[in-house]
Amino acid sequence: MKKYIWILAVVTCGCTATVEMENDGSQEDLPEPNYTLTSDQTHNKWSKSIEPVLKIESGEVVEISTEEATDGQLTLDSDTSDLMNLSFDPIHPLTGPIYINGAKPGDVIAVTLHKIEIGDWGWTAILPGFGFLADEFTDPYLRTFELTGKNNVRFADGINIPLRPFPGVLGVAPNTDSLLSTIPPRANGGNMDDPNIVEGTTVYLPVFVEGALFSIGDAHAAQGLGEVCGTAVEAPMKFLVEITLLKDKSIEEPQYENDDVYAVTAFATTTDEAAKKATRYMIDYLTTNHGLSRNDAYMLCSLAGDLKIAEVVDVPHMLVTMSINKEVLSK
Repeated sequence: MKKYIWILAVVTCGCTATVEMENDGSQEDLPEPNYTLTSDQTHNKWSKSIEPVLKIESGEVVEISTEEATDGQLTLDSDTSDLMNLSFDPIHPLTGPIYINGAKPGDVIAVTLHKIEIGDWGWTAILPGFGFLADEFTDPYLRTFELTGKNNVRFADGINIPLRPFPGVLGVAPNTDSLLSTIPPRANGGNMDDPNIVEGTTVYLPVFVEGALFSIGDAHAAQGLGEVCGTAVEAPMKFLVEITLLKDKSIEEPQYENDDVYAVTAFATTTDEAAKKATRYMIDYLTTNHGLSRNDAYMLCSLAGDLKIAEVVDVPHMLVTMSINKEVLSK
């Protein structure tokens, strides 16, 4: 088994701190990509009218590079003045869309994140008018980070943030010709900002249009559940993904699983509504896949289901998940 080591330097307030990360992984176990997409093959809206940049067969593997959320407007050397001069027109560059041959509305695509490589820098910020406490934090604030590796960043003396890279946005095209904003999550996935969708996770996305039209971007090197200030450690990344077409699975909104849990997601304009939807989706999953009655499934959700707020800032929608540990579901 090979061991990969990266170096991380945090640059803030004129100080640089270096930390190290080790990642044990077997490069030999990774599938070879059939195709490669670069970070300039992008769009930043959701629509079935956006032409695909690639067509693939079910089960093929794509190496996908993504730009950070400002699409190059910020750099490692940026300061608050650059933050205030941001144009929001190119925000959320998404690499894609990818057309999956044979995908039809009502199908599901399974997107397995085999490998995630963090780029060489990242940033986080407080943007006036954006964030869960926008009325309290009204001044712009920016911190940038040099990301050449490792498993944590020294945020301050005695405070270290583990790096857990994941795609903030991944999804398929909705059934509309309109160009929809990528900011709120929807049934097609999109800006879910769920920090548990990490390397080794398979995400299930419902298909709404022919070919599915999958895209990915807005990658985060680290983020807490909620993303309350409105940003994570936003960074360029490279994803190795396998996309498989499923004709025998039906879902309303994205779901995902890894070695540890099976999870459902639900968006709504309030956390209460999203939490109720997530509970219903988990009940549906348990009755369909584990043979439980609805009463028993509802009871199991209470005994073993974990409701979590994934994000609360991407108005008008927020995202709640429910997961159940696979030790509970083992057969």
